[in-house]
Amino acid sequence: MTALDHGALQAPAGPYARAYAEVGRTPVLVACSHGTSSPTGQRAVSALVDAVALRRPDLDVLGCCVDVQQPDVPTTLGDIGDEPVHIVPLLLSAGFHVYVDLAEAAAEAPDAVVRPALGPDPRLVRQLVARLDEAGLAPDDAVVLAVAGSSDARAVEDCEVMGRLLGQAIGRDVLVGYISAVQPALPDAVETARSRHGGRRVVVATYLLAPGYFADLAGRAGADVVTEPLLSAADPAPAEMVELVVERYGL
Repeated sequence: MTALDHGALQAPAGPYARAYAEVGRTPVLVACSHGTSSPTGQRAVSALVDAVALRRPDLDVLGCCVDVQQPDVPTTLGDIGDEPVHIVPLLLSAGFHVYVDLAEAAAEAPDAVVRPALGPDPRLVRQLVARLDEAGLAPDDAVVLAVAGSSDARAVEDCEVMGRLLGQAIGRDVLVGYISAVQPALPDAVETARSRHGGRRVVVATYLLAPGYFADLAGRAGADVVTEPLLSAADPAPAEMVELVVERYGL
């Protein structure tokens, strides 16, 4: 069985779950992040994967990367062999990496399924709000959501949905600014927010998984305040994000 799972995000139950249990073939959870050359970002993502393993000690949990770092996805799947695998993308939207890179890797494996990306999801919104609170968001601040950007329109729509959800959560309009591939570019979105709000502070909410190159670019986009990414190497992985990964795994 090789598939890209477009289905519901609820955990399967009944015969499907029992079948794996009966034959002792519970799928390996492969948590696949983008990858980064930032040691701080690497530690932050590793902490999330480790927390997932602690949360589900009954599972084999492995981390890998779709780019930049090793092990990559094909290597990891090759090491697993013919065991069933659920690939959980530690990606905030479903774009090229999910629909092409991971799907192609899964298709080459004996028994692999690609599960949905992490976002959009209300738990990620709550983590963004927590980061804004930590940064001292004021009632009259303008907010721009900094996202990575993608050539895939489905990923762009995922990011726009997150912008709307964040706006609802904090009670104000939120512009979405893209670090790559899509307009408006993040610095332009920051300037637009500043002009619309009469020179008031502009706060960038960093919708990136972990520190790294894109987070550095977000910090140089001209905002008055820039939040930390969702994960930090200095703090434990947020419990809700751990639960989100477990839910995406699906068993």
